[in-house]
Amino acid sequence: MLSVVRVHLPSEIPIVGCEITPYVLLRLPTGVVSTDDVPEAAPADGYFMRYRIQSDRKVAICSVHPMEQATIQCLGCVKSKIPVAKSYHCSAKCFSDAWQHHRVLHERASSALNENGAEEEELFGRFGSTGSGVLSTTGSGSMSNLGQSPGLNNGPVPLYPSGTDKNSGETWYEVGRTRTYTPTADDIGHVLRFECVSVDAEKKVPVGPPTSIMTSRVIPAPTPTPRRLIQVNGDVLSHLDLDSQTSFGTFSVLSYNILADAYATSDAYSYCPTWALSWTYRRQNLMREIIGYHADIICLQEVQLNHFEDFFSPELDKHGYQALYKKRTTEVYTGAPHAIDGCATFFRRDKFSHVKKYEVEFNKAAQSLTDAIIPSTQRRVALSRLIKDNVALIAVLEAKFGNHGTDNPGKRQLLCVANTHVNVHQDLKDVKLWEVQTLLKGLEKIAVSADIPMLVCGDFNSVPGSSPHGLLAMGKVDQLHPDLAIDPLGILRPASKLTHQLPLVSAYSSFARMVGVGYDLEHQRRRMDPATNEPLFTNCTRDFTGTVDYIFYTADSLSVESLLELLDEESLRKDTALPSPEWSSDHIALLAEFRCKPRIRRVDK
Repeated sequence: MLSVVRVHLPSEIPIVGCEITPYVLLRLPTGVVSTDDVPEAAPADGYFMRYRIQSDRKVAICSVHPMEQATIQCLGCVKSKIPVAKSYHCSAKCFSDAWQHHRVLHERASSALNENGAEEEELFGRFGSTGSGVLSTTGSGSMSNLGQSPGLNNGPVPLYPSGTDKNSGETWYEVGRTRTYTPTADDIGHVLRFECVSVDAEKKVPVGPPTSIMTSRVIPAPTPTPRRLIQVNGDVLSHLDLDSQTSFGTFSVLSYNILADAYATSDAYSYCPTWALSWTYRRQNLMREIIGYHADIICLQEVQLNHFEDFFSPELDKHGYQALYKKRTTEVYTGAPHAIDGCATFFRRDKFSHVKKYEVEFNKAAQSLTDAIIPSTQRRVALSRLIKDNVALIAVLEAKFGNHGTDNPGKRQLLCVANTHVNVHQDLKDVKLWEVQTLLKGLEKIAVSADIPMLVCGDFNSVPGSSPHGLLAMGKVDQLHPDLAIDPLGILRPASKLTHQLPLVSAYSSFARMVGVGYDLEHQRRRMDPATNEPLFTNCTRDFTGTVDYIFYTADSLSVESLLELLDEESLRKDTALPSPEWSSDHIALLAEFRCKPRIRRVDK
């Protein structure tokens, strides 16, 4: 007979939009124990598994503190047709503290519905001026007390039949009959109950009592405060709407280390709730963030092969992106083959077409290097130091927005985009510098063959002031740099060869170079390191905070138009560090908008 041995959930807290698949261990009629499902379409010796998901009665939950029951509701949200889950708060102080972020919801809803702005301003403007007077239990203000306004507590009519537990008298509504279930906004505040039972395939009746397991209450997915795109060209500082497309003739590039699931462990990030570390949650939160930036080109690092194939590629395809991928090599990798990570580059099909793809495998370069300069008796030791399975993905794209307004409107506008992750231990400074030098030499060859703007994006695991950063930003390494003292294989000698001719500039240094005054400009300057003209951090964990991610561009052919604002470390520390329920990677995303410069026409004399 088919029977259930054990059932448990991957995460005890269900999140809206995150698929839940219980772990069900079955004992097959043959006696074999398996986690494979036995559906009705393929019974095992006359038995199959039947599943049911139920939900208890509605309870309003605070949108800011999802573990707290709501006591007041924002009537402005109801009026503006904002999802009801976002209207609940556990206290007047909770609503007051969240007001600046909450007000954005009103403004966006008002704009979307094209309602009368004066009426909306009256609604939430009084909150700022009269404070607690708005929290009127009579409903005259913008908040309503749920305890004294029972009508606001009533949930929607259930879509599925209800049932009463004979033992407890609790009422349960059936919400699904599959093994997997994705909670919706209507489930917020509910406890979900999963039931599974073996069924006789011939008689269609259960065999024995069902096995059930219950979740905690469903909570809404946290919504990070939106990051603004800030215009930086010239002496102008203004805010751009990320929901709108980039202006004609410009394009935007996003670079983001998304933290591979294989590395997102509770041991490494014990301060992050387990449900927020689960891939089912993080993938939805990451995708929501990435799509929200509306970038024309997306460079992601630490993308697992299975997640690229099963999630990122198909999901971003729905949003108009074409995908390129290069997985890391496997000479020293010991994990599961499907879980190996790599670099993924996506570009909008309506903005660019794919011309050529180059793949850089640093392992192959290491083999060639050791064959050339290392004595045969020492090559094994040398390769063990050099081989780290790192790769780079280089894409040559052709812009579809044309070259209008430049000196040669008929010429194809090409663009070269390099995406890499230099995943090398901090002690191996020579290997890290050698990998960056190898990538730049490859890009120089492309530059010689074509007059083409270049972008170099990724996680270089190198802080400002390090030798790899100096090589990228300055085109050379100071021969007295302390990093050069670590070179047991002699791969960095002579130091004079550590140069390149690409006019690379870090995009985010534009914040530091801007002149002028203003609150927002000063806000961004405080998040920059004046000594290096780089952000104070792009990676923020409990044990390390610093900048290791960059977007470099060739300054003779591209100019920076705008940058995604940087995050404030203090705001991240409320959750200890990254990742957190709000931000699902230990890195922050970088985004820059560029414009192609007119090329200077060479005249032969």
